[in-house]
Amino acid sequence: MKNRKRIRQSACRWCYQEMPIDLLAAEAAKIGLVGLDLVDPADWDVLTKHGLVCTMTPSHRIEIGLNDPANHESCLEQIRSAIEATAAAGFANVICFSGNREAGISDEMGLTNCAAALGKIVPLAEKKNVTVCMELLNSKLNHPGYMCDRSDWGAALVKRVGSARFKLLYDIYHMQVQEGDVIATIGRHGECFGHYHTAGVPGRHELNQNQELFYPAIMRAIAESGFEGFVAHEFLATNYPMRRLREAVGICDV
Repeated sequence: MKNRKRIRQSACRWCYQEMPIDLLAAEAAKIGLVGLDLVDPADWDVLTKHGLVCTMTPSHRIEIGLNDPANHESCLEQIRSAIEATAAAGFANVICFSGNREAGISDEMGLTNCAAALGKIVPLAEKKNVTVCMELLNSKLNHPGYMCDRSDWGAALVKRVGSARFKLLYDIYHMQVQEGDVIATIGRHGECFGHYHTAGVPGRHELNQNQELFYPAIMRAIAESGFEGFVAHEFLATNYPMRRLREAVGICDV
């Protein structure tokens, strides 16, 4: 089969914690990935050695995020440091999180608080040509209380921030669990999405016939939306992880 390469694919480091980073990077390069997500800067030289990039730089913790002003100083310090390191390496993206819902902070107030915090950091992101991406996660199963758990809420935040250097990380697994309607959502909000994650539903396992999502159609929708970023595989293989990752790359090569 001819490689179409409309989707630039990577994989999340944390899904292969038992593999040394050098081995994982070597295997990723053989499979045809362009990089790895959520790799600590201390290991970026390993990626470079294998011709890979860090497709998403980590920053602060998931549950302590930008929806609470009490967290702004510490979170923004970590995001700022990640932007500087990412720009210096010539990479593209830094992750951030809304944080969990707290007593007294409504979703509308959380939206306002997140926008205020991001307004302080996007000028640096614009200057450094780095995109900050807030991840959409489900609060139904995996991250109880997480605020950025709906694509409409996230899209409203993108519009309020109003910078090309702030977008969403649309996690297909999480949003299928939370709200479904994946392809229609890509059509409706695709311009707000700066990065994607994959995994099978249910179970967060490999992208095969045992799960409910049809990834070739999803990938075609992403490609046809004009998306030029990265799609990172974030599934936990039930066996033979490198074989399952290679299969995922084939499935998503549309």
